[in-house]
Amino acid sequence: MDFSGKRIWIVGASSGIGQTLARELSRRGALLVLSARSVEPLETLARELGQGEVVPVDISDPESLDDARAEILASGKLDAMITTAALYDPGHVDQIERDSARKLVEVNLLGTLWFAQAAKGLLREGGQLVLFGSVAGYFGLPKGQLYSASKAAVINLVESLRVEYAPEIDVRLISPGFVNTRLTEKNDFDMPFVMEPDAAARRIADGLAGTAFETHFPRRLTWGLKLLQRLPYRLSLWLTGRM
Repeated sequence: MDFSGKRIWIVGASSGIGQTLARELSRRGALLVLSARSVEPLETLARELGQGEVVPVDISDPESLDDARAEILASGKLDAMITTAALYDPGHVDQIERDSARKLVEVNLLGTLWFAQAAKGLLREGGQLVLFGSVAGYFGLPKGQLYSASKAAVINLVESLRVEYAPEIDVRLISPGFVNTRLTEKNDFDMPFVMEPDAAARRIADGLAGTAFETHFPRRLTWGLKLLQRLPYRLSLWLTGRM
């Protein structure tokens, strides 16, 4: 995709990868619709960029998504819609709180589903629907149980949508490794090949400009985890047990 003049909706633009990606796509000429639950950081970002429609939304709430969809459609259809919204709560399985677990699944998995459902009629013919998995979804890793499981489910969902929505909608999967954001600040372990948000945003934008279904990075990490998926459990579980 050539981003110049394209109208693109980004959910999760108030912070982290979503905010940095908004800056990168704006530099490449995109016309942005900026969304998150908090309005103030979106308005600050729009002033910084000198453009951007601010539309608050909570993707875990289907009614909130319906309202945002109607507001966006009032100004015309989109060329792409992207959600980076996610919750992350690392820890051992016996430390997981039920309310936190429920909210994580509502945002990470169900929110992705509701967002994908909103694409029909909102995207132009051939428009991109960009959904975020994670390399954590490639294989179950220690201390990331529910986040990893939710992202594994998202990857499975996006694979299904790629076929179900074709050719009307161009479904894309983004699978980042460790990116230096407020979410990864929660980790109490060394993160291999951690990337800065600016570098991650460039990788994402370059991927969306191309034709590949999945954009994953950094390759030094992702190819290793993809190999882990293909090993016999006796070996792969032994390896993750040493992490």
